[in-house]
Amino acid sequence: MRIDAHHHLWTLARGDYGWLTPKLAPIYRDFTFADLAPHLASGRIEGTILVQAAATEAETLFLLQIATGRETVRGVVGWTDFDATDGEARIEAMAAHDLLVGLRPMVQDIPDDDWLLRPALAPLLTAMAGHRLVFDALVLPRHLARLLPIVDRHPELQFVLDHFGKPALSTGELDVWRRDIALLAERDNIVCKLSGLVTEARPDWQLADLRGAVEHVISCFGPRRMLWGSDWPVVDLAGGYAKWLGAAETLLADLPSDERADVFGGTAARIYLSERGRPIC
Repeated sequence: MRIDAHHHLWTLARGDYGWLTPKLAPIYRDFTFADLAPHLASGRIEGTILVQAAATEAETLFLLQIATGRETVRGVVGWTDFDATDGEARIEAMAAHDLLVGLRPMVQDIPDDDWLLRPALAPLLTAMAGHRLVFDALVLPRHLARLLPIVDRHPELQFVLDHFGKPALSTGELDVWRRDIALLAERDNIVCKLSGLVTEARPDWQLADLRGAVEHVISCFGPRRMLWGSDWPVVDLAGGYAKWLGAAETLLADLPSDERADVFGGTAARIYLSERGRPIC
């Protein structure tokens, strides 16, 4: 099965997408599953993971409603308030939804760069592991060194590094990112999502702009610990679904077919579904 392990859907009238403004004109509109369906068909994508885009529990419930009864959406990565005094209870309530496969605090938008290191976060991550939820890490390169001890302290929790940790492809300042990616890859409980790269590259990006980062992650994590995601509709800011999918297929073309199959579906099925006790088919 080919799985798009990272896409969004949103309705502007909901009013909780604080980052989504008219300045992002190509994506400042509603995006529904009907808009996504043609991309899935042309890309031969059979399943998807729907990911939160607003820092509200209401949006997560909205996404779960969309996913319910829709066979293509295999799971939802949602959001809960990790700073709430009743955070563990909130996680338990969210985990009661069968389609919820993970949670994603929007760390890249949190003013405190050391937020991940707060002692109060530890019992919440333990609760996530107890409910077999994945922690999607939406971080920037400066957060990677802070993520490392958290991954070490919670070996029972599965982590997914979104968007390769957002390497600074547009500037080429990648030395620290390369170092921290290599260190994270030494931990067995984290995998790396091949997504979001083109919006970190220069506007007229070419394959060569992406190749170095992709080859580094392949050498560190290996294809079995990588999973592809479109980051649609955000990817429309940098060429669109088909262009990014085609680029990813080209960048991985030299891998054996079974390893490509891991990146384009196998890893997502294992990490988000089978190991979480969710059905794949």
